[in-house]
Amino acid sequence: MASPQDQLHQENDELTSPGCYVALTHAHLDAQAIMDRVRSPAAGAMVLFAGTTRDNFAGKAVKELQYTAYNKLALRTMLEIAQATRAKHGLEGIAMIHRLGVVPIAEESILIAVSSPHRQAAWRAGEEALEDCKARVEVWKLEEFEGEHGVWRANRDGIMGQKVENA
Repeated sequence: MASPQDQLHQENDELTSPGCYVALTHAHLDAQAIMDRVRSPAAGAMVLFAGTTRDNFAGKAVKELQYTAYNKLALRTMLEIAQATRAKHGLEGIAMIHRLGVVPIAEESILIAVSSPHRQAAWRAGEEALEDCKARVEVWKLEEFEGEHGVWRANRDGIMGQKVENA
Protein backbone atom coordinates (compact mmCIF):
# COMPACT_ATOMS: atom_id res chain seq x y z
CA MET A 1 0.00 0.00 0.00
CA ALA A 2 1.23 3.49 -0.80
CA SER A 3 2.72 5.33 2.15
CA PRO A 4 3.05 9.10 2.65
CA GLN A 5 6.82 9.02 2.14
CA ASP A 6 6.23 7.86 -1.46
CA GLN A 7 5.25 11.46 -2.18
CA LEU A 8 2.49 10.39 -4.51
CA HIS A 9 1.16 12.89 -6.94
CA GLN A 10 -1.71 12.53 -9.31
CA GLU A 11 -2.00 14.28 -12.65
CA ASN A 12 -5.03 13.49 -14.75
CA ASP A 13 -5.22 9.69 -14.80
CA GLU A 14 -1.76 8.70 -13.56
CA LEU A 15 0.04 8.03 -10.31
CA THR A 16 3.74 7.78 -9.61
CA SER A 17 6.08 6.91 -6.78
CA PRO A 18 9.84 6.27 -6.94
CA GLY A 19 10.49 3.76 -9.73
CA CYS A 20 6.77 3.26 -10.39
CA TYR A 21 4.35 4.74 -12.92
CA VAL A 22 0.72 3.74 -13.57
CA ALA A 23 -1.89 5.32 -15.81
CA LEU A 24 -5.29 5.00 -17.43
CA THR A 25 -5.96 6.62 -20.80
CA HIS A 26 -8.38 6.71 -23.70
CA ALA A 27 -5.51 7.34 -26.13
CA HIS A 28 -3.59 4.79 -28.21
CA LEU A 29 -0.81 3.23 -26.15
CA ASP A 30 2.82 4.09 -26.91
CA ALA A 31 5.22 1.21 -26.22
CA GLN A 32 8.34 3.36 -26.60
CA ALA A 33 7.06 5.95 -24.12
CA ILE A 34 6.30 3.32 -21.47
CA MET A 35 9.71 1.67 -21.95
CA ASP A 36 11.39 5.05 -21.59
CA ARG A 37 9.73 5.41 -18.17
CA VAL A 38 11.66 2.38 -16.85
CA ARG A 39 14.93 2.82 -18.75
CA SER A 40 17.94 2.84 -16.40
CA PRO A 41 21.72 2.57 -16.77
CA ALA A 42 21.61 0.05 -13.90
CA ALA A 43 19.25 -2.25 -15.80
CA GLY A 44 20.59 -5.14 -17.83
CA ALA A 45 17.08 -6.14 -18.91
CA MET A 46 13.83 -4.52 -19.93
CA VAL A 47 10.68 -6.52 -20.58
CA LEU A 48 7.58 -5.14 -22.28
CA PHE A 49 4.22 -6.90 -22.29
CA ALA A 50 1.59 -5.67 -24.72
CA GLY A 51 -1.90 -7.11 -24.32
CA THR A 52 -3.91 -6.80 -27.54
CA THR A 53 -7.52 -7.34 -28.55
CA ARG A 54 -7.78 -10.64 -30.36
CA ASP A 55 -10.41 -11.40 -32.98
CA ASN A 56 -12.05 -14.31 -31.13
CA PHE A 57 -13.03 -15.56 -27.69
CA ALA A 58 -14.38 -19.04 -26.94
CA GLY A 59 -14.96 -19.67 -30.66
CA LYS A 60 -16.89 -16.44 -31.24
CA ALA A 61 -15.79 -13.62 -33.53
CA VAL A 62 -15.00 -10.53 -31.46
CA LYS A 63 -15.93 -7.16 -32.98
CA GLU A 64 -14.14 -5.00 -30.37
CA LEU A 65 -13.58 -4.58 -26.65
CA GLN A 66 -14.66 -1.62 -24.55
CA TYR A 67 -13.01 -0.99 -21.19
CA THR A 68 -14.29 1.01 -18.27
CA ALA A 69 -12.83 1.55 -14.82
CA TYR A 70 -13.36 3.02 -11.40
CA ASN A 71 -10.41 5.29 -12.18
CA LYS A 72 -9.36 6.53 -8.76
CA LEU A 73 -9.47 3.09 -7.16
CA ALA A 74 -7.98 1.35 -10.23
CA LEU A 75 -4.99 3.71 -10.19
CA ARG A 76 -4.39 3.10 -6.49
CA THR A 77 -4.59 -0.67 -6.98
CA MET A 78 -2.22 -0.49 -9.97
CA LEU A 79 0.26 1.55 -7.93
CA GLU A 80 0.10 -0.95 -5.05
CA ILE A 81 0.83 -3.76 -7.52
CA ALA A 82 3.71 -1.81 -9.07
CA GLN A 83 5.26 -0.99 -5.70
CA ALA A 84 4.97 -4.57 -4.41
CA THR A 85 6.33 -6.03 -7.65
CA ARG A 86 9.25 -3.58 -7.70
CA ALA A 87 10.18 -4.41 -4.11
CA LYS A 88 9.80 -8.18 -4.50
CA HIS A 89 11.90 -8.45 -7.67
CA GLY A 90 14.43 -5.66 -7.06
CA LEU A 91 13.34 -3.75 -10.15
CA GLU A 92 14.86 -0.50 -11.34
CA GLY A 93 11.46 0.54 -12.63
CA ILE A 94 7.95 -0.62 -13.47
CA ALA A 95 5.31 1.14 -15.56
CA MET A 96 1.77 0.05 -16.37
CA ILE A 97 -0.81 1.77 -18.54
CA HIS A 98 -4.31 0.52 -19.35
CA ARG A 99 -6.42 1.86 -22.18
CA LEU A 100 -10.08 2.65 -21.60
CA GLY A 101 -12.93 3.02 -24.09
CA VAL A 102 -13.08 1.14 -27.39
CA VAL A 103 -10.02 -0.97 -28.24
CA PRO A 104 -10.31 -2.41 -31.77
CA ILE A 105 -8.93 -5.77 -32.89
CA ALA A 106 -5.10 -5.98 -32.86
CA GLU A 107 -4.66 -2.78 -30.79
CA GLU A 108 -3.13 -2.70 -27.31
CA SER A 109 -5.27 -2.47 -24.20
CA ILE A 110 -2.45 -2.73 -21.66
CA LEU A 111 1.30 -2.19 -21.59
CA ILE A 112 3.54 -3.26 -18.73
CA ALA A 113 7.26 -2.45 -18.80
CA VAL A 114 9.82 -3.48 -16.21
CA SER A 115 13.56 -2.99 -15.91
CA SER A 116 15.95 -4.86 -13.65
CA PRO A 117 19.63 -5.64 -13.34
CA HIS A 118 19.00 -9.22 -14.60
CA ARG A 119 16.60 -10.77 -17.12
CA GLN A 120 15.10 -13.48 -14.90
CA ALA A 121 13.70 -10.93 -12.45
CA ALA A 122 12.34 -8.84 -15.32
CA TRP A 123 10.54 -11.80 -16.92
CA ARG A 124 9.02 -12.94 -13.62
CA ALA A 125 8.03 -9.44 -12.54
CA GLY A 126 6.34 -8.61 -15.82
CA GLU A 127 4.18 -11.71 -15.77
CA GLU A 128 3.38 -11.34 -12.07
CA ALA A 129 2.37 -7.70 -12.53
CA LEU A 130 0.06 -8.65 -15.40
CA GLU A 131 -1.62 -11.45 -13.47
CA ASP A 132 -2.07 -9.21 -10.43
CA CYS A 133 -3.58 -6.48 -12.62
CA LYS A 134 -6.03 -8.88 -14.22
CA ALA A 135 -7.02 -10.29 -10.83
CA ARG A 136 -7.26 -7.08 -8.81
CA VAL A 137 -7.56 -3.85 -10.81
CA GLU A 138 -11.01 -2.29 -11.02
CA VAL A 139 -11.29 -2.44 -14.82
CA TRP A 140 -14.12 -4.16 -16.68
CA LYS A 141 -14.53 -4.99 -20.35
CA LEU A 142 -17.50 -5.25 -22.66
CA GLU A 143 -16.86 -7.88 -25.32
CA GLU A 144 -18.72 -7.05 -28.50
CA PHE A 145 -19.26 -10.14 -30.66
CA GLU A 146 -20.20 -10.11 -34.34
CA GLY A 147 -23.99 -10.48 -34.62
CA GLU A 148 -24.58 -10.78 -30.85
CA HIS A 149 -25.16 -8.67 -27.78
CA GLY A 150 -22.12 -7.56 -25.78
CA VAL A 151 -21.02 -9.36 -22.63
CA TRP A 152 -19.52 -7.58 -19.62
CA ARG A 153 -16.62 -9.41 -18.02
CA ALA A 154 -14.20 -8.85 -15.23
CA ASN A 155 -10.84 -8.02 -16.79
CA ARG A 156 -9.77 -11.66 -16.59
CA ASP A 157 -9.79 -14.40 -19.20
CA GLY A 158 -12.61 -16.87 -18.83
CA ILE A 159 -14.69 -15.00 -16.23
CA MET A 160 -18.18 -14.85 -17.63
CA GLY A 161 -20.17 -11.67 -17.39
CA GLN A 162 -23.71 -10.67 -18.08
CA LYS A 163 -25.36 -9.99 -21.41
CA VAL A 164 -26.03 -6.34 -22.10
CA GLU A 165 -29.43 -5.76 -23.60
CA ASN A 166 -29.72 -3.03 -26.22
CA ALA A 167 -32.05 -0.23 -25.16
